[in-house]
Amino acid sequence: MSTTELPFPGQTGGTLGVPTTDQPQTGKEFTSDQEVRWCPGCGDYAVLKAVQGFLPELGLRRENIVFVSGIGCSSRFPYYLDTYGMHSIHGRAPAIATGLATAREDLSVFVVTGDGDALSIGGNHLIHALRRNVNMTILLFNNRIYGLTKGQYSPTSETGKVTKSTPMGSVDHPFNPVSLALGAEGSFVARTIDSDRKHLTSVLAAAAAHRGTSFVEIYQNCPIFNDGAFDAIKDRDTKEDAIIPLVHGEPIRFGVGGDKGLVRTPGGGVEAALVADVGEDALLVHDAHHEDPSTAFAISRLTDSGYLNQSPIGIFRQVERATYDDQARGQIHAATEAAPGTPTDRLAGLIGGGDTWTVV
Repeated sequence: MSTTELPFPGQTGGTLGVPTTDQPQTGKEFTSDQEVRWCPGCGDYAVLKAVQGFLPELGLRRENIVFVSGIGCSSRFPYYLDTYGMHSIHGRAPAIATGLATAREDLSVFVVTGDGDALSIGGNHLIHALRRNVNMTILLFNNRIYGLTKGQYSPTSETGKVTKSTPMGSVDHPFNPVSLALGAEGSFVARTIDSDRKHLTSVLAAAAAHRGTSFVEIYQNCPIFNDGAFDAIKDRDTKEDAIIPLVHGEPIRFGVGGDKGLVRTPGGGVEAALVADVGEDALLVHDAHHEDPSTAFAISRLTDSGYLNQSPIGIFRQVERATYDDQARGQIHAATEAAPGTPTDRLAGLIGGGDTWTVV
């Protein structure tokens, strides 16, 4: 059966085809009996609570939800959720999740990974999951450091970062995870913050509802090895100037009283400007559903450029296109319908078909 032949009331997008439950659920039911063990003050606690509170809203059976993680602090996630889960191989969580999502259309598949796990050893797996548009939700916790291995610089650490592995400062150019995901033509790309529960939950809900690969970068503070990396967007005195909120269909404004906004540059890029100088009509209206990701990419490039470590926050891109797993299952269904006989007959025909040799 194809996914569209498995209707479950109230389901759309990413959860279509996953069995639902009529029983009310609470966050407590999605909380395992394992002791949560992260460093005091770690942003992972806030994300875990948000996820545990969000999962009941899906209305899915716990046995049809699976979390796959790689290696790192964030990858402890499956232990703390009362769902199915797998603490897998360093950087390979998207590959394992691809197999699950393709073989089991009755599962809602989540990947939990970190900036080191996903963007270093796992970079190739991540971009191909995004390119294929496999039906899964990827949560990338970005603390711009290797926390589990005690404070080495990561693929998202800023140039000049002094760590145990870069005592004279990193000379690497960091990845911008959102730009990377958009460059791989991800169909759903978003960014949120660990400490903003309301925004985090709303982005998670939109990601889970999306059919295809949903990529969510979560800024997450590491209080031990990289404390204060995101102070500019969290401090009440600076966050209005540092956060550029993205809301589909609305002009992109930020700053105290919305005194700043984004405008097009003559070269086709995007830059910040004072509304008083350019006028409201000149402001860029955010279109997350535009097929061409060029503008979303240009907005993502504003991350940490200019003053106060500014960062666009929200859903950058949300478009519909065919998913890898739906199409793969469709091919299998078509081949099965076209092939005569029983499954045993078809297997024998596959093994004995084409060129064969008899060894004597």
